[in-house]
Amino acid sequence: MSTRRRRRNPGVAYPDVKGTLRERTVDALRDPTLADNLRTAGDSWGAGREVMKRDFGFDEMRDRARDIRRSNIRNMPALLAELQSNVRANGGVVVRAAGADEACKYITDLARARGARVVAKSKSMATEEIKLNEAMEHAGLEVVETDLGEWIIQLANEHPSHIIAPAVHLNRDQVAALFREEAGTDDVPTDREGLVAHARVRLREKFAQAEIGISGVNLGVASTGTVCIVENEGNARLVTSQPRIHVAVMGMERVVADWDEAAHILQVLPMAAISQDAANYVSLITGPRREGETDGPEEFHLVIIDGGRGALRGSEFEEVLSCIRCGACLYSCPMWQNVGGQAYGSPYSGPIGAIITPLLEGPSSPGSRDLPFMSTLCGACGDACPVGIPLPDLLVRARARSSSPAKRKAGLAFRVWSLLWRRGVTYRLTMIGWRLGLRIRGRGGWVHRLPGPGSGWTKVRDMPSKWPPRR
Repeated sequence: MSTRRRRRNPGVAYPDVKGTLRERTVDALRDPTLADNLRTAGDSWGAGREVMKRDFGFDEMRDRARDIRRSNIRNMPALLAELQSNVRANGGVVVRAAGADEACKYITDLARARGARVVAKSKSMATEEIKLNEAMEHAGLEVVETDLGEWIIQLANEHPSHIIAPAVHLNRDQVAALFREEAGTDDVPTDREGLVAHARVRLREKFAQAEIGISGVNLGVASTGTVCIVENEGNARLVTSQPRIHVAVMGMERVVADWDEAAHILQVLPMAAISQDAANYVSLITGPRREGETDGPEEFHLVIIDGGRGALRGSEFEEVLSCIRCGACLYSCPMWQNVGGQAYGSPYSGPIGAIITPLLEGPSSPGSRDLPFMSTLCGACGDACPVGIPLPDLLVRARARSSSPAKRKAGLAFRVWSLLWRRGVTYRLTMIGWRLGLRIRGRGGWVHRLPGPGSGWTKVRDMPSKWPPRR
Protein backbone atom coordinates (compact mmCIF):
# COMPACT_ATOMS: atom_id res chain seq x y z
CA MET A 1 0.00 0.00 0.00
CA SER A 2 1.26 3.47 -0.82
CA THR A 3 -0.45 6.74 -0.05
CA ARG A 4 2.24 8.86 -1.67
CA ARG A 5 0.73 8.49 -5.13
CA ARG A 6 -2.19 10.60 -3.93
CA ARG A 7 0.07 13.62 -3.53
CA ARG A 8 -0.06 15.51 -6.81
CA ASN A 9 2.81 17.78 -5.85
CA PRO A 10 5.07 16.25 -3.18
CA GLY A 11 6.82 18.97 -1.22
CA VAL A 12 4.06 21.52 -1.92
CA ALA A 13 1.76 22.18 1.02
CA TYR A 14 -1.97 21.70 0.58
CA PRO A 15 -2.26 21.84 -3.23
CA ASP A 16 -6.04 21.67 -2.83
CA VAL A 17 -6.16 25.28 -1.54
CA LYS A 18 -7.27 27.31 -4.51
CA GLY A 19 -8.82 30.70 -5.06
CA THR A 20 -9.30 33.55 -2.65
CA LEU A 21 -10.92 33.24 0.75
CA ARG A 22 -14.14 34.72 -0.64
CA GLU A 23 -14.14 32.31 -3.59
CA ARG A 24 -13.63 29.30 -1.33
CA THR A 25 -16.38 30.51 0.96
CA VAL A 26 -18.84 30.99 -1.91
CA ASP A 27 -18.01 27.53 -3.26
CA ALA A 28 -18.62 25.99 0.16
CA LEU A 29 -21.98 27.72 0.53
CA ARG A 30 -23.06 26.26 -2.81
CA ASP A 31 -22.30 22.68 -1.74
CA PRO A 32 -25.47 21.04 -0.33
CA THR A 33 -23.64 17.83 0.64
CA LEU A 34 -21.14 19.82 2.69
CA ALA A 35 -23.99 21.65 4.40
CA ASP A 36 -25.65 18.37 5.38
CA ASN A 37 -22.39 16.90 6.69
CA LEU A 38 -21.60 19.96 8.80
CA ARG A 39 -25.14 20.23 10.13
CA THR A 40 -25.10 16.62 11.29
CA ALA A 41 -21.77 17.08 13.07
CA GLY A 42 -22.77 20.37 14.68
CA ASP A 43 -26.11 19.08 15.95
CA SER A 44 -24.46 16.02 17.50
CA TRP A 45 -21.84 18.16 19.26
CA GLY A 46 -24.45 20.62 20.53
CA ALA A 47 -26.63 17.88 22.04
CA GLY A 48 -23.63 16.32 23.76
CA ARG A 49 -22.48 19.68 25.07
CA GLU A 50 -25.76 20.18 26.91
CA VAL A 51 -25.33 16.77 28.56
CA MET A 52 -21.85 17.73 29.75
CA LYS A 53 -23.21 20.93 31.27
CA ARG A 54 -26.12 19.22 32.95
CA ASP A 55 -24.53 16.04 34.25
CA PHE A 56 -20.90 16.93 34.89
CA GLY A 57 -20.84 20.62 35.84
CA PHE A 58 -18.75 21.48 32.80
CA ASP A 59 -19.24 25.24 33.16
CA GLU A 60 -17.80 25.18 36.68
CA MET A 61 -14.77 23.20 35.49
CA ARG A 62 -13.97 25.90 32.93
CA ASP A 63 -12.93 28.41 35.60
CA ARG A 64 -10.16 26.21 36.96
CA ALA A 65 -9.05 25.20 33.45
CA ARG A 66 -8.75 28.89 32.54
CA ASP A 67 -6.66 29.64 35.64
CA ILE A 68 -4.36 26.66 34.96
CA ARG A 69 -3.68 27.67 31.39
CA ARG A 70 -3.10 31.33 32.29
CA SER A 71 -0.56 30.22 34.88
CA ASN A 72 1.12 27.90 32.37
CA ILE A 73 1.59 30.71 29.87
CA ARG A 74 2.94 33.13 32.50
CA ASN A 75 5.47 30.56 33.70
CA MET A 76 6.21 29.01 30.31
CA PRO A 77 10.01 29.56 30.20
CA ALA A 78 10.56 27.93 33.59
CA LEU A 79 8.15 25.08 32.84
CA LEU A 80 9.79 24.35 29.51
CA ALA A 81 13.23 24.28 31.13
CA GLU A 82 11.94 21.84 33.75
CA LEU A 83 10.26 19.67 31.10
CA GLN A 84 13.41 19.61 29.01
CA SER A 85 15.58 18.66 31.98
CA ASN A 86 13.31 15.79 33.02
CA VAL A 87 12.89 14.39 29.50
CA ARG A 88 16.67 14.22 29.18
CA ALA A 89 16.97 12.65 32.63
CA ASN A 90 14.54 9.96 31.44
CA GLY A 91 16.77 9.13 28.47
CA GLY A 92 15.05 11.25 25.83
CA VAL A 93 16.39 13.85 23.42
CA VAL A 94 14.93 17.36 23.41
CA VAL A 95 15.17 19.76 20.48
CA ARG A 96 13.96 23.36 20.67
CA ALA A 97 13.00 24.43 17.12
CA ALA A 98 12.56 28.11 16.31
CA GLY A 99 10.22 27.35 13.43
CA ALA A 100 8.94 24.92 10.84
CA ASP A 101 12.14 24.69 8.78
CA GLU A 102 14.27 23.84 11.78
CA ALA A 103 11.82 21.24 13.10
CA CYS A 104 11.35 19.55 9.73
CA LYS A 105 15.10 19.48 9.09
CA TYR A 106 15.81 17.81 12.41
CA ILE A 107 13.21 15.10 11.84
CA THR A 108 14.15 14.38 8.21
CA ASP A 109 17.87 14.34 9.10
CA LEU A 110 17.09 11.89 11.91
CA ALA A 111 15.21 9.63 9.48
CA ARG A 112 18.11 9.69 7.03
CA ALA A 113 20.67 8.99 9.76
CA ARG A 114 18.69 5.96 10.96
CA GLY A 115 18.05 4.65 7.44
CA ALA A 116 14.28 4.95 7.79
CA ARG A 117 12.04 4.53 4.76
CA VAL A 118 8.52 4.36 6.25
CA VAL A 119 7.11 6.78 8.81
CA ALA A 120 3.84 6.16 10.67
CA LYS A 121 2.10 9.21 12.10
CA SER A 122 -0.69 9.70 14.57
CA LYS A 123 -2.90 12.79 14.58
CA SER A 124 -0.97 16.01 15.17
CA MET A 125 -2.00 19.57 14.42
CA ALA A 126 1.54 20.76 15.12
CA THR A 127 2.89 18.63 12.26
CA GLU A 128 0.12 19.94 10.00
CA GLU A 129 1.18 23.46 10.95
CA ILE A 130 4.84 22.94 10.04
CA LYS A 131 3.93 20.87 6.93
CA LEU A 132 6.04 17.95 8.11
CA ASN A 133 4.47 15.44 5.73
CA GLU A 134 5.49 17.48 2.72
CA ALA A 135 9.04 17.86 4.02
CA MET A 136 9.41 14.13 4.65
CA GLU A 137 7.93 13.18 1.29
CA HIS A 138 10.29 15.62 -0.40
CA ALA A 139 13.12 13.76 1.37
CA GLY A 140 11.95 10.48 -0.19
CA LEU A 141 10.17 9.00 2.84
CA GLU A 142 6.83 7.22 2.71
CA VAL A 143 4.56 8.88 5.25
CA VAL A 144 1.33 7.23 6.38
CA GLU A 145 -1.27 8.88 8.59
CA THR A 146 -2.77 6.23 10.87
CA ASP A 147 -5.61 8.21 12.46
CA LEU A 148 -8.71 7.35 10.43
CA GLY A 149 -9.70 10.96 9.79
CA GLU A 150 -6.16 12.02 8.96
CA TRP A 151 -5.69 9.06 6.60
CA ILE A 152 -8.88 10.06 4.79
CA ILE A 153 -7.57 13.62 4.52
CA GLN A 154 -4.22 12.34 3.23
CA LEU A 155 -5.96 10.29 0.55
CA ALA A 156 -8.10 13.30 -0.41
CA ASN A 157 -4.98 15.52 -0.53
CA GLU A 158 -6.61 18.09 1.75
CA HIS A 159 -5.88 19.77 5.04
CA PRO A 160 -8.06 19.03 8.11
CA SER A 161 -11.53 20.52 8.18
CA HIS A 162 -11.70 20.37 11.98
CA ILE A 163 -9.09 20.24 14.73
CA ILE A 164 -10.52 17.05 16.26
CA ALA A 165 -12.49 15.55 13.35
CA PRO A 166 -10.31 16.18 10.26
CA ALA A 167 -12.73 14.57 7.77
CA VAL A 168 -15.98 15.82 9.28
CA HIS A 169 -16.86 17.52 5.99
CA LEU A 170 -17.02 14.17 4.15
CA ASN A 171 -19.79 11.56 4.35
CA ARG A 172 -19.56 7.77 4.10
CA ASP A 173 -20.10 7.65 0.35
CA GLN A 174 -17.30 10.14 -0.24
CA VAL A 175 -14.97 8.22 2.08
CA ALA A 176 -15.81 4.93 0.37
CA ALA A 177 -14.91 6.46 -3.00
CA LEU A 178 -11.50 7.50 -1.64
CA PHE A 179 -10.91 4.01 -0.22
CA ARG A 180 -11.84 2.38 -3.55
CA GLU A 181 -9.34 4.56 -5.39
CA GLU A 182 -6.59 3.89 -2.85
CA ALA A 183 -7.19 0.11 -2.85
CA GLY A 184 -7.61 -0.09 -6.62
CA THR A 185 -10.80 -2.12 -6.29
CA ASP A 186 -14.54 -1.59 -6.02
CA ASP A 187 -14.73 -4.23 -3.30
CA VAL A 188 -14.94 -1.69 -0.48
CA PRO A 189 -17.87 -1.57 2.00
CA THR A 190 -19.95 1.58 2.39
CA ASP A 191 -21.26 1.13 5.95
CA ARG A 192 -19.46 2.80 8.85
CA GLU A 193 -18.21 -0.39 10.50
CA GLY A 194 -17.06 -1.79 7.17
CA LEU A 195 -15.12 1.35 6.30
CA VAL A 196 -13.36 1.33 9.68
CA ALA A 197 -12.49 -2.36 9.26
CA HIS A 198 -11.14 -1.72 5.77
CA ALA A 199 -8.93 1.13 7.04
CA ARG A 200 -7.69 -1.02 9.93
CA VAL A 201 -6.54 -3.78 7.59
CA ARG A 202 -4.86 -1.34 5.19
CA LEU A 203 -3.05 0.54 7.96
CA ARG A 204 -1.97 -2.26 10.28
CA GLU A 205 0.64 -3.49 7.83
CA LYS A 206 2.31 -0.08 7.98
CA PHE A 207 2.82 -0.22 11.74
CA ALA A 208 5.06 -3.25 11.28
CA GLN A 209 7.05 -1.57 8.49
CA ALA A 210 7.58 1.85 10.11
CA GLU A 211 11.00 2.58 11.54
CA ILE A 212 9.87 5.92 12.96
CA GLY A 213 6.60 6.85 14.65
CA ILE A 214 5.62 10.51 14.91
CA SER A 215 2.96 11.84 17.25
CA GLY A 216 1.69 15.13 18.54
CA VAL A 217 1.54 16.11 22.20
CA ASN A 218 -1.62 17.21 23.99
CA LEU A 219 0.24 18.10 27.19
CA GLY A 220 3.82 18.02 28.40
CA VAL A 221 4.08 17.56 32.19
CA ALA A 222 7.07 19.54 33.39
CA SER A 223 7.46 17.88 36.80
CA THR A 224 8.06 14.38 35.34
CA GLY A 225 9.05 14.93 31.70
CA THR A 226 5.96 13.02 30.51
CA VAL A 227 4.06 13.68 27.28
CA CYS A 228 0.31 13.00 27.22
CA ILE A 229 -1.48 11.93 24.05
CA VAL A 230 -5.28 11.82 23.91
CA GLU A 231 -7.11 9.79 21.25
CA ASN A 232 -10.18 7.66 20.60
CA GLU A 233 -8.86 5.00 18.21
CA GLY A 234 -5.71 3.49 19.71
CA ASN A 235 -3.52 4.11 16.69
CA ALA A 236 -1.30 6.55 18.61
CA ARG A 237 -0.34 3.78 21.00
CA LEU A 238 0.91 1.70 18.08
CA VAL A 239 2.72 4.68 16.53
CA THR A 240 4.51 5.47 19.80
CA SER A 241 5.37 1.90 20.79
CA GLN A 242 5.89 -0.25 17.68
CA PRO A 243 8.59 1.68 15.71
CA ARG A 244 12.05 1.74 17.26
CA ILE A 245 12.08 5.57 17.24
CA HIS A 246 9.34 7.83 18.58
CA VAL A 247 9.36 11.53 17.70
CA ALA A 248 6.85 13.70 19.57
CA VAL A 249 6.17 17.17 18.12
CA MET A 250 4.86 19.74 20.57
CA GLY A 251 3.92 23.39 20.42
CA MET A 252 5.76 25.10 23.27
CA GLU A 253 2.54 26.36 24.85
CA ARG A 254 1.28 22.82 25.61
CA VAL A 255 3.30 22.54 28.81
CA VAL A 256 1.68 22.21 32.27
CA ALA A 257 3.32 22.22 35.67
CA ASP A 258 2.30 18.92 37.26
CA TRP A 259 -0.14 16.02 37.29
CA ASP A 260 -2.76 17.93 39.25
CA GLU A 261 -3.02 20.44 36.41
CA ALA A 262 -2.71 17.79 33.71
CA ALA A 263 -5.51 15.68 35.19
CA HIS A 264 -7.94 18.58 35.12
CA ILE A 265 -7.14 19.58 31.53
CA LEU A 266 -7.30 15.93 30.39
CA GLN A 267 -10.79 15.76 31.89
CA VAL A 268 -12.02 19.00 30.35
CA LEU A 269 -10.59 18.27 26.89
CA PRO A 270 -12.85 15.35 25.86
CA MET A 271 -15.88 17.07 27.36
CA ALA A 272 -15.33 20.07 25.13
CA ALA A 273 -14.10 18.18 22.08
CA ILE A 274 -16.34 15.13 21.76
CA SER A 275 -18.91 15.65 24.54
CA GLN A 276 -17.67 12.66 26.55
CA ASP A 277 -16.51 12.61 30.15
CA ALA A 278 -13.33 10.74 29.19
CA ALA A 279 -11.28 9.94 26.10
CA ASN A 280 -11.02 6.31 25.01
CA TYR A 281 -7.20 6.34 25.23
CA VAL A 282 -4.79 8.54 27.19
CA SER A 283 -1.16 7.56 26.64
CA LEU A 284 1.46 8.80 29.12
CA ILE A 285 5.00 8.48 27.76
CA THR A 286 8.06 9.13 29.89
CA GLY A 287 11.13 8.56 27.74
CA PRO A 288 12.26 5.51 25.73
CA ARG A 289 12.31 1.92 26.99
CA ARG A 290 14.54 1.26 29.99
CA GLU A 291 17.31 -1.27 30.19
CA GLY A 292 15.80 -4.73 30.48
CA GLU A 293 12.43 -3.68 29.05
CA THR A 294 11.16 -5.17 25.80
CA ASP A 295 8.30 -2.78 25.00
CA GLY A 296 8.48 0.74 23.67
CA PRO A 297 10.86 2.60 21.36
CA GLU A 298 14.61 2.52 21.64
CA GLU A 299 14.79 6.30 21.13
CA PHE A 300 12.48 9.12 22.19
CA HIS A 301 12.85 12.59 20.66
CA LEU A 302 10.76 15.58 21.78
CA VAL A 303 10.69 18.47 19.29
CA ILE A 304 9.37 21.65 20.92
CA ILE A 305 8.30 24.30 18.40
CA ASP A 306 8.22 28.04 18.95
CA GLY A 307 6.98 29.09 15.51
CA GLY A 308 6.02 32.57 16.74
CA ARG A 309 4.45 31.49 20.02
CA GLY A 310 7.13 33.00 22.22
CA ALA A 311 6.51 36.45 20.75
CA LEU A 312 2.85 36.26 21.78
CA ARG A 313 3.66 36.07 25.49
CA GLY A 314 3.06 39.47 27.05
CA SER A 315 1.22 40.72 23.96
CA GLU A 316 -2.46 41.57 23.58
CA PHE A 317 -2.90 38.10 22.05
CA GLU A 318 -1.25 36.13 24.86
CA GLU A 319 -4.50 34.40 25.86
CA VAL A 320 -4.70 32.58 22.54
CA LEU A 321 -1.80 30.42 23.77
CA SER A 322 -4.14 28.88 26.36
CA CYS A 323 -5.93 26.92 23.61
CA ILE A 324 -6.07 23.15 24.24
CA ARG A 325 -7.10 22.36 20.62
CA CYS A 326 -10.52 20.93 21.47
CA GLY A 327 -12.31 22.41 18.44
CA ALA A 328 -15.38 23.49 20.43
CA CYS A 329 -15.22 27.01 19.03
CA LEU A 330 -15.48 25.58 15.51
CA TYR A 331 -18.65 23.64 16.16
CA SER A 332 -20.23 26.66 17.84
CA CYS A 333 -19.32 29.16 15.09
CA PRO A 334 -22.08 30.02 12.56
CA MET A 335 -19.42 30.73 9.94
CA TRP A 336 -17.66 27.38 10.32
CA GLN A 337 -21.03 25.59 10.52
CA ASN A 338 -21.88 26.90 7.06
CA VAL A 339 -18.57 26.71 5.16
CA GLY A 340 -16.46 24.15 7.05
CA GLY A 341 -12.73 24.19 7.57
CA GLN A 342 -11.62 23.82 3.95
CA ALA A 343 -12.67 27.39 3.14
CA TYR A 344 -10.11 28.75 5.63
CA GLY A 345 -7.23 27.33 3.59
CA SER A 346 -5.13 26.46 6.66
CA PRO A 347 -4.85 23.59 9.17
CA TYR A 348 -6.38 25.70 11.96
CA SER A 349 -9.90 26.79 11.03
CA GLY A 350 -12.83 28.36 12.86
CA PRO A 351 -12.44 31.22 15.35
CA ILE A 352 -9.18 29.97 16.86
CA GLY A 353 -7.71 29.46 13.40
CA ALA A 354 -8.84 32.89 12.26
CA ILE A 355 -6.79 34.35 15.12
CA ILE A 356 -3.76 32.12 15.47
CA THR A 357 -2.97 31.49 11.80
CA PRO A 358 -2.28 35.17 10.95
CA LEU A 359 -0.35 35.52 14.22
CA LEU A 360 1.94 32.59 13.44
CA GLU A 361 2.31 33.36 9.73
CA GLY A 362 2.59 37.13 10.12
CA PRO A 363 0.11 39.91 9.19
CA SER A 364 1.54 40.27 5.70
CA SER A 365 0.74 36.68 4.72
CA PRO A 366 -1.70 36.95 1.80
CA GLY A 367 -3.24 33.58 2.64
CA SER A 368 -4.24 34.45 6.20
CA ARG A 369 -4.62 38.22 6.35
CA ASP A 370 -8.40 38.12 5.87
CA LEU A 371 -9.13 35.17 8.19
CA PRO A 372 -10.08 37.32 11.21
CA PHE A 373 -13.01 38.61 9.15
CA MET A 374 -14.43 35.07 8.92
CA SER A 375 -16.67 35.69 11.92
CA THR A 376 -20.04 37.17 12.81
CA LEU A 377 -18.68 38.24 16.24
CA CYS A 378 -21.79 36.65 17.80
CA GLY A 379 -19.83 35.50 20.85
CA ALA A 380 -20.73 31.80 20.62
CA CYS A 381 -17.06 30.78 20.37
CA GLY A 382 -16.21 32.58 23.60
CA ASP A 383 -19.05 30.81 25.39
CA ALA A 384 -17.91 27.43 24.05
CA CYS A 385 -14.20 27.74 24.89
CA PRO A 386 -13.38 25.40 27.82
CA VAL A 387 -10.47 27.58 28.99
CA GLY A 388 -12.23 30.93 28.74
CA ILE A 389 -10.30 32.50 25.87
CA PRO A 390 -12.07 35.78 24.93
CA LEU A 391 -12.19 34.82 21.27
CA PRO A 392 -14.56 37.59 20.08
CA ASP A 393 -12.31 40.26 21.60
CA LEU A 394 -9.22 38.70 20.06
CA LEU A 395 -10.93 38.52 16.66
CA VAL A 396 -11.57 42.26 16.79
CA ARG A 397 -7.93 42.91 17.68
CA ALA A 398 -6.77 40.55 14.94
CA ARG A 399 -8.93 42.40 12.41
CA ALA A 400 -7.25 45.66 13.30
CA ARG A 401 -3.82 44.01 13.04
CA SER A 402 -4.59 42.39 9.69
CA SER A 403 -6.11 45.44 8.04
CA SER A 404 -4.40 46.89 4.98
CA PRO A 405 -4.23 50.68 4.50
CA ALA A 406 -7.22 50.45 2.16
CA LYS A 407 -9.22 48.56 4.77
CA ARG A 408 -8.26 51.07 7.45
CA LYS A 409 -9.60 53.84 5.22
CA ALA A 410 -12.76 51.82 4.75
CA GLY A 411 -12.92 51.40 8.53
CA LEU A 412 -12.80 55.19 8.95
CA ALA A 413 -15.66 55.50 6.47
CA PHE A 414 -17.65 52.94 8.45
CA ARG A 415 -17.06 54.84 11.70
CA VAL A 416 -18.40 58.02 10.09
CA TRP A 417 -21.34 56.03 8.73
CA SER A 418 -21.95 54.63 12.22
CA LEU A 419 -22.07 58.10 13.74
CA LEU A 420 -24.61 59.21 11.14
CA TRP A 421 -26.84 56.19 11.53
CA ARG A 422 -27.01 56.25 15.30
CA ARG A 423 -29.59 59.01 15.04
CA GLY A 424 -32.97 58.64 13.47
CA VAL A 425 -32.87 62.04 11.73
CA THR A 426 -29.63 61.44 9.82
CA TYR A 427 -30.63 57.86 9.09
CA ARG A 428 -33.89 58.95 7.46
CA LEU A 429 -32.16 61.76 5.56
CA THR A 430 -29.68 59.25 4.18
CA MET A 431 -32.45 56.96 2.99
CA ILE A 432 -34.38 59.86 1.41
CA GLY A 433 -31.23 61.00 -0.40
CA TRP A 434 -30.60 57.53 -1.72
CA ARG A 435 -34.17 57.15 -2.91
CA LEU A 436 -34.10 60.51 -4.70
CA GLY A 437 -30.63 60.30 -6.20
CA LEU A 438 -29.98 56.60 -6.65
CA ARG A 439 -31.81 53.54 -7.81
CA ILE A 440 -32.23 51.18 -4.89
CA ARG A 441 -34.29 48.05 -4.71
CA GLY A 442 -36.30 47.03 -1.70
CA ARG A 443 -39.68 46.23 -0.25
CA GLY A 444 -41.35 45.65 3.07
CA GLY A 445 -39.07 48.07 4.91
CA TRP A 446 -35.88 46.44 3.67
CA VAL A 447 -33.36 47.45 1.02
CA HIS A 448 -32.18 44.41 -0.94
CA ARG A 449 -29.79 46.02 -3.40
CA LEU A 450 -27.67 49.16 -3.37
CA PRO A 451 -25.66 50.48 -6.31
CA GLY A 452 -21.93 51.25 -6.44
CA PRO A 453 -19.87 50.68 -3.28
CA GLY A 454 -23.01 49.69 -1.39
CA SER A 455 -23.52 46.65 -3.61
CA GLY A 456 -20.96 44.65 -1.63
CA TRP A 457 -22.88 45.30 1.56
CA THR A 458 -26.29 44.23 0.26
CA LYS A 459 -24.83 41.29 -1.64
CA VAL A 460 -24.85 39.28 1.57
CA ARG A 461 -27.32 41.18 3.81
CA ASP A 462 -30.41 43.37 3.69
CA MET A 463 -30.58 46.88 5.11
CA PRO A 464 -33.59 48.37 6.94
CA SER A 465 -35.04 51.38 5.12
CA LYS A 466 -36.95 52.80 8.11
CA TRP A 467 -36.06 54.04 11.58
CA PRO A 468 -35.80 52.46 14.05
CA PRO A 469 -34.39 49.38 12.27
CA ARG A 470 -36.47 46.27 12.75
CA ARG A 471 -34.93 43.30 14.54
